[in-house]
Amino acid sequence: MTNEQIRPATAADVPAVRAVTDAAYHPYIARIGVVPQPMEADHAADVAAGRVFVTGEPVTGLVVVEARAGHLFLDSIAVHPDAHGQGVGRRLLRFVDAHARALALPEVRLYTNAMMWENQEIYPKYGYEVVERRVDGPYDRIHYRKRLR
Repeated sequence: MTNEQIRPATAADVPAVRAVTDAAYHPYIARIGVVPQPMEADHAADVAAGRVFVTGEPVTGLVVVEARAGHLFLDSIAVHPDAHGQGVGRRLLRFVDAHARALALPEVRLYTNAMMWENQEIYPKYGYEVVERRVDGPYDRIHYRKRLR
């Protein structure tokens, strides 16, 4: 599993992107009281725009990224629950760093729901620092950044 490639998603991957995203985020619905935003994304449009990268056959993990002025925005990272503990998330986060560097972007930014406390333990382990906490509509979000060297 650890040597699997991370590749741009294709139109044929859209159902798997939706399924992995839904499986990864569904447990949070009850906890946060709303459907997590990644579950409502237009996966086909994200794939068509080249924003989605996947790993696994079948797909077990993915990231959705967007190059912005001065940083790469990590919009979503999802690992299928059946693949937890196999290093998929770690490889995806390393890929995001490498992708930002390849685009000559000096940092990665992301946010997570304040009720997704597991993420608040994970992101600092990978060099992310809290920038701010802000309520955006129904979402209470903690914003992070990682400066790349």
